[in-house]
Parts: sequence; structure tokens; C-alpha cells
Amino acid sequence: MSDLYDKLFEDVRFREGLKACLNCGTCTAICPAAEFYDYQPRRILDILQTRDQSQIEELLKSNTIWYCGECMSCVTRCPRGNAPGLLIQALRSLSQELGYFTESEKGRQQLAIKRTIGKWILEYGYCLYPSEILPDMHPEQGPVWEWEHKNMEAVMNRLGANYKGTGGGILRKIPEEALGEIRRIFEVTGGLSRMEKIEEFSRKKAAEMGMEMNDGKNDDYMKFIYTENSGDHTRKNED
Repeated sequence: MSDLYDKLFEDVRFREGLKACLNCGTCTAICPAAEFYDYQPRRILDILQTRDQSQIEELLKSNTIWYCGECMSCVTRCPRGNAPGLLIQALRSLSQELGYFTESEKGRQQLAIKRTIGKWILEYGYCLYPSEILPDMHPEQGPVWEWEHKNMEAVMNRLGANYKGTGGGILRKIPEEALGEIRRIFEVTGGLSRMEKIEEFSRKKAAEMGMEMNDGKNDDYMKFIYTENSGDHTRKNED
């Protein structure tokens, strides 16, 4: 395999995001994710500047690159014009491209995002679609959501939404022509092929772990990645 740093450098986000880090730590100080997670943008830049193959591979397989919220607070504060948020985007993209994302708990959740938000955008034109947020997959929503889910149309009508209706209004049905444009955007930008790779690598990981994986949301592997929580992600209190 060619050098991982060279692969990252092919990504314009990487070339624009990494200049010369002086290790001041300003990005970590301002980072909302660093306050809660075991995550330091400064450390990411430190590793990338070494161009060390093994350390970069470890990053690509880690939970670390999935903690960033891509708020870009780091960009506005860096005295050298670095953009750790863009570097994270490049790292995530390469991790998906090579299948390394399946090696970490947070990385494996890419399949869940693909099968929920990704699917809903392509099928409905919405990032979130109420009827698809199943109560058994979201027990934290409690019995109120279970009732609302069963009475979705009545609830939406009372709230003034044009749920699945034609014309204007919240949660209206998006015309097929518009959905077709969205799908074409995903196709020409590589989004669809990336989704296929997420499925492909996830299927290999499921087989490796001896778990069932089909095309839905209720197979063993999907349930596992949806609920898996090692509890090791939050930053340890050093006081």
C-alpha cells in the first residue's frame, strides 16, 4: 500500500488544513469536543507532521478521529492558520476508503449513520424522518415516543405539519424530481460509492465477529454497533 500520508495529501482538505503547527495547544483549549472526550486536536497535528506510517494508521483505526464535531472553532483561533477540523474530515474519509473505520467502536457506527441519515436523505429528502425513528431502536425516548410513533399522522396534523402531503409545509413529501437530483449529486460526488464501501467493509467485519448482517436495521451487527458503549470515550478527570 502506498504511503498513508501521501494518500491524505491527495485530499484538498488535508492540503488546506495542515500548514506549520507550533504546538501551542490553542486548538485543544478552544475545542468543545476536547472538553468532554479523550481528544486533542494538537495531538492530531503532531502525529500528522511526523508522517509516521504506523501512527497515522493507528489514527485511522482509532475512536479519536470520530470525536470531532467539525465546528471549526479551531480554525478561527489557530495563529498559523491550521484547520484541524479539515484534517479530521480527510482522516475520516481515508478511514472509510480503506475500511479502517471498522476497527473502532465509534468508527463502526458509520454503518448506522449510513443506514439512517444517509438512507433518509436519499429516500425522503430529510436528515431525520419521524416514522423511521423506531421506538425499539431508541428506548431512551420512552413511552411518549412509542405512542407518538403509533399516532404519527394525527400528531403531525395537530402540530400543523403537512406530513407526507403535497405542496408546501413541514415534512411535506419531496417531489421525485428533487429526490432524483439529490441522488445524482450523491452519485457524481462519490457519495453512493462511499456508502457501498461502508456496507462492504462492515459486512466483512460482521463476518469476522461472527454476527449476522443483512440490509435492514435489526440484524445482530446493526444492533451491536447501535448499542455498543465501552465507556472509555470521555476525558478522565485528573483532579
